[in-house]
Amino acid sequence: MKRSIAIATAFVAILLTGAAQAADHQVQMLNKGEKGTMVFQPDFIVAAPGDTVTFVPTDKSHDAETIKDMIPDGAAPFKGKMSEQITVTLDKEGVYGVKCTPHYGMGMVALIVVGKATNLEQAKAVKQTGKAKKVLEDLLAQVPAGN
Repeated sequence: MKRSIAIATAFVAILLTGAAQAADHQVQMLNKGEKGTMVFQPDFIVAAPGDTVTFVPTDKSHDAETIKDMIPDGAAPFKGKMSEQITVTLDKEGVYGVKCTPHYGMGMVALIVVGKATNLEQAKAVKQTGKAKKVLEDLLAQVPAGN
């Protein structure tokens, strides 16, 4: 009986530990990728609150920075350094727009949806320029309905 309780307790502890681990999503910053030049790959990430996203400077001269007004209320903006890896933990539910500062006009943007897209309409209303406008429109259209 004691052995059965000990095994059951250990099993539950293992399950809880596994469930509590957050995922790390890797995003490459590339001069050329599957969708063309100057891209984040992947450029659309679905994450859970508490997950991390690591932006990897696979090619030099890129950074990752939140787009002004394209983050959930209460979320902290982030700005990585040029050609350096940055890992961010996303605790607030919503849509996060991300850009590579020097290549924003060339459409080097990404969209992260954490949990429920609480600020989707606000994110859609942010004015974009250059190729980033079309890329972000396409990414925002990928957000699941009812999210």
